[in-house]
Amino acid sequence: MPENTAERPLHRRSLLRLLTAAGGTAALAGCGVPAAYVAPGDRAARDRSARDRRLAFANWPLYIDTDERDEQRRPTLAAFEKRTGISVAYTEEINDNDEFFGKIGPALMNHQDTGRDLIVISDWMCGRFVRLGWVQEMDRSRQPNVARHLDPLLRSPAFDRGRRHTVPWQSGITGIAYNRRMLGRELRRTADLWHDDLRGRVTLLSGLDEAFALLMQGDGVDVTRWTADDFHAMTDRVRRLVADRHIRRFTGNDYIKDLSSGDVLAAQAYSGDVVQLRNDNPDIEFVVPEEGAELWSESLMIPNLAGHKRNAEALIDYYYEPEVAAELAAWVNYVCPVPAAREVLADAKDEETARLAEDPLIFPDAAMRKRLAIARDITSKERPEFAREWNAIVGL
Repeated sequence: MPENTAERPLHRRSLLRLLTAAGGTAALAGCGVPAAYVAPGDRAARDRSARDRRLAFANWPLYIDTDERDEQRRPTLAAFEKRTGISVAYTEEINDNDEFFGKIGPALMNHQDTGRDLIVISDWMCGRFVRLGWVQEMDRSRQPNVARHLDPLLRSPAFDRGRRHTVPWQSGITGIAYNRRMLGRELRRTADLWHDDLRGRVTLLSGLDEAFALLMQGDGVDVTRWTADDFHAMTDRVRRLVADRHIRRFTGNDYIKDLSSGDVLAAQAYSGDVVQLRNDNPDIEFVVPEEGAELWSESLMIPNLAGHKRNAEALIDYYYEPEVAAELAAWVNYVCPVPAAREVLADAKDEETARLAEDPLIFPDAAMRKRLAIARDITSKERPEFAREWNAIVGL
């Protein structure tokens, strides 16, 4: 497990390039140009898995366990290769959702193999791939661990009912991080961010998809079915807070430095970041507000025409074995999508590892789970208008 927070995969949720800043590629993704849609019958290639025991897996940097003595060795992947005889070509080539969309989108739009059998992207972007018909439906009969162990909270998001095309790799919570000692009080609600003693000492996330749900929840909105009126009410509030200089700035993961230095006392934040921050500064706390917080995932998908679909399905199911999920969770420290991994970690001989089983930011307890929700995605019709409005506030 890396000691330096900056070396962890902290940028996955924060490097969003919003539609208006992403040009033609994002416009294609947002509008769903009819010519780009791929019908179900055109998504599968002849599977070569039986005779060609390999697969190509594209992921984000530093989003898998590594050997402390050899950073090029990934113990869970190595164990999968030894067990199955399937060779995994693992690349850390995904640095931004829109950028990766632009990288493989032309091949998918033109009914060509991307050269990748398995990819991991954020769920809001997964929604675009699913709507465009760019990913294949998985055969759950070949994935008994997924069927049995996938967290019920993550089983049926609006963009992929029943998780037929996607499987969470890791999950997380967008909530509030704050320095309790320096602030001198607790934060329990999103509205607590707007108290006078935090004027100029609060940051929000700059990415629309990352920020909007928590802010709506603070207004009492059910984010599983929010409306355009809810969105505009939220942006009106944020616009006023910016004008009053209450919000210091909008950030990616650089809020971590602001919190660590004390320049900022409270920030919209990701749960996985705070697990690591607390190792260096126990005064930093993470709160899931009483009104609720967003539960999100970054998910595995099999692109169209992937030549090793069965091998990819086998790898996905392997990571849903509780023992394997526990090993991965102990390294990345995000919300584990396999609740059964908690018992595995609790039995660990290493005390530090065993304590992770009691961390609600890795395994949310029952009270916290009641306050978590997966937000309805921004539709392709809504996105251009909402992105322009948000960008004008954020200053993108």
